[in-house]
Amino acid sequence: MMLQKTFKGGVHPRGEKDLAINQPIEETNLPKQVVIPLSQHVGAPCRPLVQKGDLVKVGQKIGDSDKFISAPVHSSISGTVKAVEKHLVFSGQKTDSVIIDSDGKQDVFDSIKPYPVLEKISADEIIKAVREAGIVGMGGAAFPTYVKLSPPPGKKIDSIIINAAECEPYLNADYRLMLEDVFNIAYGIDVIKKVLAVTKVYVGVEDNKPIAIDYLAKKLNRVEIVKLHTKYPQGGEKQIIKTILNREVPMGGLPADVGVAAFNVATCAQIAKTLKTGFPLIERVVTVSGKHLRKPSNLKVRIGTLYKEIIEQCGGVDGELAKVVCGGPMMGIAVPSLDVPVQKGTSGIIVFTKEEIAEMVPEVCIRCGKCSQVCPMNLNPNFLADYAERGDWKKCKELGALNCIECGCCSYICGSRRDIVQLIKLAKKKLT
Repeated sequence: MMLQKTFKGGVHPRGEKDLAINQPIEETNLPKQVVIPLSQHVGAPCRPLVQKGDLVKVGQKIGDSDKFISAPVHSSISGTVKAVEKHLVFSGQKTDSVIIDSDGKQDVFDSIKPYPVLEKISADEIIKAVREAGIVGMGGAAFPTYVKLSPPPGKKIDSIIINAAECEPYLNADYRLMLEDVFNIAYGIDVIKKVLAVTKVYVGVEDNKPIAIDYLAKKLNRVEIVKLHTKYPQGGEKQIIKTILNREVPMGGLPADVGVAAFNVATCAQIAKTLKTGFPLIERVVTVSGKHLRKPSNLKVRIGTLYKEIIEQCGGVDGELAKVVCGGPMMGIAVPSLDVPVQKGTSGIIVFTKEEIAEMVPEVCIRCGKCSQVCPMNLNPNFLADYAERGDWKKCKELGALNCIECGCCSYICGSRRDIVQLIKLAKKKLT
């Protein structure tokens, strides 16, 4: 075990992890209905494979695409397809979705069966299994995992990083997995090592998780546990690569460009579950938290379950509910309604009451430079925001807007309370 230096920039927001850190993972109630969006991942959306009135079973593929960067989606319950139509999702957009009414039986799809043991399955068969299971990056990015396991020709991977930083405030889903599902994490790591033919594996954990660090050190073999300085966004892919290996992913580049493949711990566990059981990605652990939530929890939630059902299972909120965030409070998005479904990349549901939401009136930038100091991508967020306000997208591109990772450090540190990261997001949308 070694202590690494941290990356440049970053901030130290209040963690608020104590609210749910000691809550074991619990199963949620079976939902009466699920909404399965056909686009839950980076890449091409799926086309529906079912129609209204069809009977479906647990684990059945209900959407797929023939594009390389995509991931199929599956039913998380058994029942009847009520509709295939556009439905509101966490981003505020409406996307094509399959709505399924539960029959309460949870009958499993006939083709679900375990894969051969690791010694008897080839790398190509593993990649195909991961693809068919619809596994994506479960840290929030939702990039199709099979693509990461298939580096482009000429890109030699020599190191694997398992991202266990979980640097966002409030979130404990990965932490609980490290304590409760370490054997699947270990198996998933072995699978990744076999596919990429790599032996160097580093597991990065922030030093505010000493119990997890000690536990992983005892249970994981032939990996190096790296204790990381607790700072946000330590869990960012480029930041953790820089911290552990001192390699800088080039602007506009990918980890493979510097010989690295990075995977979240939850993704590792899901790879193991898929190979051991045959089940695709149809459920995930979600931290549901908030200072006024009656029962902060870490829940195993079926994909497609609506937020309102999950919050109800946690006892509801004391006070007037004002905002619900998908993910953590730094990079998360305030959802437009509680009738949005949990997706593959939903790591947290954080609730805030009216008294917790401060009225922030943006003021003129005072050119203090703090946003530039904390930017982990070495950008000048204040200037990017200025040009975005003016609609000068060409200048935004010249200043590197597309390299912003949208971590929110700039907005967090801004004394003038400017909506810097939102303006940069707008610029990125205009440029892509």
